[in-house]
Amino acid sequence: MYIEKIREVLDEMGKVVVGQDKLLNRLLIGLFTGGHILLEGVPGLAKTLTINVMAKVLHLEFKRIQFTPDLLPADLIGTMIYKPKIGDYEVKRGPIFSNLILADEVNRSPAKVQSALLEAMQEKQVTIGDETFLLDRPFVVLATQNPVEQEGTYPLPEAQIDRFMMKVYVDYLDKMKELEVMRRMSDINYEYKIRPILNKEEIFAIRDEVNKVNISDTLERYIIELVFATRRPLDYGLRDEARYIQFGASPRATIYLNRAAKALAYLEGRDYVLPEDIKELAPDIMNHRILLNYEAEADGVRTMTIIDSILRKVAIG
Repeated sequence: MYIEKIREVLDEMGKVVVGQDKLLNRLLIGLFTGGHILLEGVPGLAKTLTINVMAKVLHLEFKRIQFTPDLLPADLIGTMIYKPKIGDYEVKRGPIFSNLILADEVNRSPAKVQSALLEAMQEKQVTIGDETFLLDRPFVVLATQNPVEQEGTYPLPEAQIDRFMMKVYVDYLDKMKELEVMRRMSDINYEYKIRPILNKEEIFAIRDEVNKVNISDTLERYIIELVFATRRPLDYGLRDEARYIQFGASPRATIYLNRAAKALAYLEGRDYVLPEDIKELAPDIMNHRILLNYEAEADGVRTMTIIDSILRKVAIG
């Protein structure tokens, strides 16, 4: 197992990123399972810095794309450029041709841009003109949304939201961690140096090991029960919650919960999944897949409240 090297990765990133242990954990889970991640949090919580540092530690190519209302698909994937010297068109590749993509404020761009990003996320390829180009592996999209500012944004299509393995809420640091950040970053001459720990070959080797982590039939059925409880809450005695759920989680929730639980177990140094792994990850994997109705909004009911009820009432085995 590469668990010692993974600990080195976390230690190296910890030299720069302070207090975002959950974020680092979820980013590694996404990388080791090939899952895209949607990050939500107010500006200034080191989301961009964290992803940039992770790319350096893992020796991966990183690109940041700022999504804006005037962004075009060609700005994302590239375009055909006419070259007078050769009398023909040549493909100029866009920033999507990278390993780690930070799609900053992804909900600020219109449908055509989202469609181009969706093809890259799902098919791991892009189409420029008449040609289709495969993207380099690993390829992971890490997108951010600002939960405060809604003016000038476009709601992401449900089909695209569903393709994100997890939606992770990035919260403020506690007082001591923020004090550490302030002291470190108040030094105008502060510079960080990061050494690469893993390479692509090792990342794919870790993926193979994650794939071999054992998950029992009982826990596989538990995952199914959790997801079905979002679709048929009355069958599970969730009468109050049933009033608020318009649509439950998709089949991708079961797939991603299985994969993520294996990855979490692996990062904990185990070759088997525990019920606690599933319970810890269920909120991140299901919170963007459960669609609540207007009654829930009127009553101030949040998706996380529904998921907490499901985790309490659905039994294992």
